[in-house]
Amino acid sequence: MTDFTYDLVTLDEMRLGLVVLQADESLERDLRQLVPPGINLLVSRVPSATEVSQETLARMAHDLPAAASLLPQMHPYAAVGYGCTSGAAVIGRDKVADLIRSTTPTQNVTDPVTALIAATAALGINRLAILSPYVAEVSAHLRRVLEHNGVATPVFGSFNEAEEQRVVRIAPASIIAAVVKLAAKGGVDGIFLSCTNLRTLDLIAPLEARLGLPVLSSNQVIGWHMLRLAGVTEPLEGFGRLLRH
Repeated sequence: MTDFTYDLVTLDEMRLGLVVLQADESLERDLRQLVPPGINLLVSRVPSATEVSQETLARMAHDLPAAASLLPQMHPYAAVGYGCTSGAAVIGRDKVADLIRSTTPTQNVTDPVTALIAATAALGINRLAILSPYVAEVSAHLRRVLEHNGVATPVFGSFNEAEEQRVVRIAPASIIAAVVKLAAKGGVDGIFLSCTNLRTLDLIAPLEARLGLPVLSSNQVIGWHMLRLAGVTEPLEGFGRLLRH
């Protein structure tokens, strides 16, 4: 056997961390479309229940520090995101940030709820229509958090789906039809497509063109906010008004 010596190089690339739900098949896919080349997006998974309820969402708080700790730990992250809209609302945004910082070297933590509040402020949105795949009680926490932060949600619609693995398979045509019906109710200045597992990223620009309203989604806002927290501000075409902003 021949032994070799080696040199070490400094990896000076920017790193973003992402904690995705075990059942999620969309968020990582979408963020790899939004994160520019040269930024290293590193991903971990957190256990998530098959059925989505307030109880199963709250239980994720127990596993979140361990899931975040599975991200490579040698270098700090410009930002870390926790990819669950309803989970962040139920657990609490501040608690989510504390849990992730307890095991992961980063100063910047976000989630879809925190990102949505920042996005509505950036676009001047005060009244949202929300489309959720889940039953109304799962979205109740999200609506209360938004109301507390000055964003009313007078229009709400749901596919009433309780099984997480079915959410990613909701047809784009069904999503578009639901959004158009919600927008027709009027009285809102934006639309939010809730849930990181709902396949909506490619629907945002066509819906905005059709409705004349800004359309936001869980994956779009968390991707935008992670990049902004990391100091990346270049506009990105093709994914809605927010990322062009």
